[in-house]
Order: sequence, then structure tokens, then C-alpha cells
Amino acid sequence: MCSGRVDLEFILRAFLKGQDGVFIGGCRLDECNYITHGNYDALSNTYICKKIMEYIGLNPERLRIDFMSGADGNLLAEYTDDFTKKVKELGPLGESEGIEVNELKFKLEAVRKLVPYLKLVERERLRVPVKSEKAYNNFFESDEINRLFSELFGDKLAISQIMLLLGKNPLSTGDISEKLGMNPSDVSRHMISSSRQGLVRYDETQKCYALA
Repeated sequence: MCSGRVDLEFILRAFLKGQDGVFIGGCRLDECNYITHGNYDALSNTYICKKIMEYIGLNPERLRIDFMSGADGNLLAEYTDDFTKKVKELGPLGESEGIEVNELKFKLEAVRKLVPYLKLVERERLRVPVKSEKAYNNFFESDEINRLFSELFGDKLAISQIMLLLGKNPLSTGDISEKLGMNPSDVSRHMISSSRQGLVRYDETQKCYALA
């Protein structure tokens, strides 16, 4: 299977199921058997997923991508052995990061629901113009892209988490703020925006928000 087929959804689902690390192996860059150069798509998804992991408090070293040819069995063994050792050093998912299991699953599920949005963002705002490993490294590690990612992802993640909470039961702004550790004014801002989009409604009787 082409490494370009490794969707963000696959990576997030692996972590949701409790995997402590995810390794992606692809063909050598610029040696793709297809005109699509899917290994660059895999590299892009890896960078984006690492940024997501940092944002929700997971160690990005739990995700790794390496490139090799079909004849590089020795390299595959070397890369996977090294990655396995690293993951063992990190310990169980979330434990070394100090994130409780249910909290981590909640965050990952909120991110997973944003995959369609993230794919759109990648196509429109995070597409690297030049296909080279150096270009991808420089692009995704730049301060400008870090700021852009925070702007594009931060509010969407907060709203996704709020929607998950409201899917269980109606909550007041204060309840949401307490559960997510967010500033009440930010929660109020998100509620107003979500209400305008028809995602939530305010129950005057119970003085709380519910899914529309």
C-alpha cells in the first residue's frame, strides 16, 4: 500500500485504540512508483499530526515516518527497532505526559471529528509548494506555520470538544468552562458563534446550552 494512503484518521484511530506509538514506512522520497508522490502526502500528514499531538499534550515522538526502498529490509529492521526502543522509553500512551486515559480519549475523539476540516486546511493553507524533504522541514517547522496552525486549529478543537460535551447533556457556560479548563469569555464566544451556525441552542428554562 502506498504510504500516501495513510490518512490522518488512521493515525488518530490507532492512538484512540491505545497504541503507544505509530510508525509509518514509505518509499524513498523522489523515488515514488506512481506520479502522485504519495510519500510526500504521508510526510505532510505526519507533520500535521505531530503538531496536533503537541497541541493536546502528547509527545510527538510517538509518531515517526521513515523512507526506504523495498530492498532495504535491514533499514526497516533498524528503524523499527529504534522506534520500539523509543516508545518503550516513553511508556504507556498519556502516562508520561500526565494525561488521564478518559481525558486523552476525549481529546483524540474531538480531533478525529476535525479530520475533514484538517484535510481542507492542508489543501488550501498548508500545502508545500516544492517537493523536497528540506522544503517540507523548513515549511512545517517555521514560526509562521506554527502560528497559522494554532489560529486555524485552536478554536475548531475547542468547539469540537464543546460539541462532544453537549452531546452527553446540556451544560451552562460555566459548566463547559470548568470541564474544559477554558476561559468563560472564550466559551461564550464559541457558543455565540455555534448558535449563529445552528449547531447549538440556548434553553431559557434551564439556563444552559444544548445541541440544536
